[in-house]
Amino acid sequence: MQPPAGSQVSRVPAQRTPSEQLPPAPVTPEPQPPRRRMRTVLTVVAGVLAVLCLGGLIAGYVLYTRAAAPDRSAPDVVVDNYLRAFLVDRNDARADLFTCEGGSQLEALRSLRTDLLARETRFGVAIAVSWGSLTVRKQDDTAAVEVTLIISARVDGMNQSDRQSWRFDTKLADDWRVCGATPPA
Repeated sequence: MQPPAGSQVSRVPAQRTPSEQLPPAPVTPEPQPPRRRMRTVLTVVAGVLAVLCLGGLIAGYVLYTRAAAPDRSAPDVVVDNYLRAFLVDRNDARADLFTCEGGSQLEALRSLRTDLLARETRFGVAIAVSWGSLTVRKQDDTAAVEVTLIISARVDGMNQSDRQSWRFDTKLADDWRVCGATPPA
């Protein structure tokens, strides 16, 4: 049944059911899927591992640098390290780390090593150089270090050795360096 024309009822908008008049209900977020949680956990673990690895690399570098740095803390230490590098290891680059720049007067010790190398070749023997205690006489920023070099070889089944007293002149700048060597008189 329809209302008669011109009646008040026709001017009222058509009524709707309550469900059509309400705004849509807010959408609640669904719980995170397990994939996102796993990705977050893996990202945190990877970040922690990266920080630990970086810390390990830095610690390794610092320890290596300290171990590889030449010890020039005292006159006797620098002479001992120089002799080891120059006469035992025969490593000129390493030995240069212990010498004064420029005016080093180490020709006599270079001549000794050249002579030892020639004798090794000529006689087919290995010649070893060692030394005992080092005596230091220090005065301000210079020091004289005296040491007895023991030069030994095994020739025809017999051990032969020679002892030579050497004096090394050292100087302190930033650290101690070997600046000269005087052979036995």
